[in-house]
Amino acid sequence: MIVPIDAMRLEYKQSSLHENDLLIDPILQFKKWFDEAVAAQLHEPNAMTLATVKNNKPSARIVLLKEITTSDFIFYTNYTSRKANEISMNNNVAVVFLWHELERQVRIEGTIEKIASSKSDAYFYSRPISSQIGAIVSPQSTVIKNYELLQAEIKKYEDQPELIKRPPHWGGYALTPTYIEFWQGRRSRLHDRLAYKKNNETWAIERLAP
Repeated sequence: MIVPIDAMRLEYKQSSLHENDLLIDPILQFKKWFDEAVAAQLHEPNAMTLATVKNNKPSARIVLLKEITTSDFIFYTNYTSRKANEISMNNNVAVVFLWHELERQVRIEGTIEKIASSKSDAYFYSRPISSQIGAIVSPQSTVIKNYELLQAEIKKYEDQPELIKRPPHWGGYALTPTYIEFWQGRRSRLHDRLAYKKNNETWAIERLAP
């Protein structure tokens, strides 16, 4: 039986989120939830929707979080891609994590900057060779004639691995948050939403209506 879209509905009832459950630092709170998502063996818990804006037009795509520092969220991509072009025009971005099995969502807003080349180098060379080659040969977001062109380029580097070096068009970005919201599903759509807003160097916590 096919359920109509407007009849698709789940009751969220696994947990709740109260102010006294939260850590003072939202990044530490995020790490706590992230570790719980990993422990629950969710599929790609580091997958996040990244939203960018160019000329007042938003666009979004999934990228993978690769590091959490004391102040930033780091991911890697092609610096000539559409997302990178949009970031160069407006470095205000937003990301969303959805851990559906835990009935949780995290929204993060802030500004984004390229990380140091040395850090991009270190991560690039830690990746599998196939991923290194993929980063080199893909002109991400541009029109290509066919897939065979990529395969030919891949073979060239497979046959000559000494040519493999991190290209200048590939590296990391660090998102420095100014807003982090934790969402916990609750019964009757009366969800818990607790938001951290940065004021200078301190964070204020507010409860939002669901």
